[in-house]
Amino acid sequence: TSFLLVYVVMILFHPALSIYINTLSSTESITISSNRTLVSPGHVFELGFFRTTSSSRWYLGIWCKKLPERTYVWVANRDSPLSDSNGTLKITGNNLVILGHSNKSVWSTNLTRINERSPVVAELLANGNFVMRYFNDHDANRLLWQSFDYPTDTLLPEMKLGYDLNTGFNRFLTSWRNLDDPSSGDYSYKLEPRELPEFYLLKAGIRGHRSGPWNGVRFSGIPEDRKLSYMVYNFTENSKEVAYTFLVTNNSIYSRLQLSYDGDLKRLMWIPTSWEWSLFWSSPVDPQCDVYKTCGPYGYCDLSTSPVCNCIQGFDPKNRQQWDLRNPTSGCIRRTRLSCSGDGFTRMKNMKFPETTIAIVNRSIGLKECKKRCISDCNCTAFANVDIRNGGTGCVIWSGRLHDMRNYFDDGQDLYVRLAATDLGQKRNANGKI
Repeated sequence: TSFLLVYVVMILFHPALSIYINTLSSTESITISSNRTLVSPGHVFELGFFRTTSSSRWYLGIWCKKLPERTYVWVANRDSPLSDSNGTLKITGNNLVILGHSNKSVWSTNLTRINERSPVVAELLANGNFVMRYFNDHDANRLLWQSFDYPTDTLLPEMKLGYDLNTGFNRFLTSWRNLDDPSSGDYSYKLEPRELPEFYLLKAGIRGHRSGPWNGVRFSGIPEDRKLSYMVYNFTENSKEVAYTFLVTNNSIYSRLQLSYDGDLKRLMWIPTSWEWSLFWSSPVDPQCDVYKTCGPYGYCDLSTSPVCNCIQGFDPKNRQQWDLRNPTSGCIRRTRLSCSGDGFTRMKNMKFPETTIAIVNRSIGLKECKKRCISDCNCTAFANVDIRNGGTGCVIWSGRLHDMRNYFDDGQDLYVRLAATDLGQKRNANGKI
């Protein structure tokens, strides 16, 4: 008993030995002056108030605790910072709130229709998700609120990017303003739901890069995101959600996706032997071929050619003068009009698929049936497999103009583009040479 008493006294009077707490009850608070934080089980993540290097403004955020380099993965009040060190996080009226000077609320979870009689708690989970739940309800499917629904610039393992079709949430990334300012920057990375969903990198709402559709393994416009033994990528499409997520199965390796303040989507890795985040891949990669619609309709980008923009076989530059002046945005036009009945297809290898705005998808048929359906539809301009696994499955059909394509050296997919019979024989490049 005397040993137990000494142990309890040591814990009480030596904070370094104290047990980390990951929950905040309705009777507790976290203030800037107290320096108190919540620490997740496993000690991977920590939540508390912070200031950036050169700023006097305060934010509530989550960072990686185990890593020597302070890495912020979520910020609550990024666009409503506290101007001084008067800041409190507490549960008020069954809502999480951040109170500033004169107890004025600067941020809140804004929940309505909650059972007022049942107490709630806030909890920092092992995966970095900051959640609110009823005190006696530990079911992860019945959370009242979660930070994972409101990403800032970072996607963590188990976090979802995309639509929750039940709630209408579109979870997307928004960059920091700059390296030292977590307020919302110019860049965002958003999923556009359609028959074949795609992510877009936007600057001030204007599209700058397209991920390409999910091909069963990765997004066709990000071939660098290769399969690793300790990484599991998942893209879910059902009646409940359309969302991308990833897992890391090796507990000693950390990975995150970050949308940088200067507009790059990066996969960063932290391996125990290193002392800094290493860049696994970055998108967009190429300032020419990864620019949205850079070669215009029916044009495709290929880094192995000069100029990099080319017309599909059977097409010529729409404006030859502009094309020769290295301005290919007007794209290409058909040499011969389609006749519908006697048309054929040219196979383009290693392609990033065209934009899927008006694409039609059927996952239950293969390539042969897909070709039949395309040839019998006079509006069909191209077709391909949806999924590259198991030798290729599913069918996607494009109608209308084909936009934003590129060619890869050893990645990408086969795309079959419809041509008039007379244009199937000879291949000529955008400069007119056979």
